[in-house]
Amino acid sequence: MATTSPNNYDIRDLLARGRAIWGSDIDDKLSLSQIVVRLGVGFGDLCRMARGASKDPRDGNELMKELGNVIFSVIRWCDDLGFDPVACVELAMEAQRKFAAANYNR
Repeated sequence: MATTSPNNYDIRDLLARGRAIWGSDIDDKLSLSQIVVRLGVGFGDLCRMARGASKDPRDGNELMKELGNVIFSVIRWCDDLGFDPVACVELAMEAQRKFAAANYNR
């Protein structure tokens, strides 16, 4: 199911690639409410796949694509809101480390 890629991107490279696709002008950047709606669509796609209805795709590539959409988009959305995506990831890693260390029953 899982495939690997020979590419090894860093967050700033992914941001540059996202900007090349979606634009970098101030008019191309999304507000928090616009981001939440789009994130909801991606989350809904994942929920649909988890539901497992017979009409829904069953292959791992579709799941990989949807997870990739979330990762790739959130990097750009951090920047849309004026945040450094690298700093956002660093904050998240530290918060998750602290939570995991303090919460053994999760």
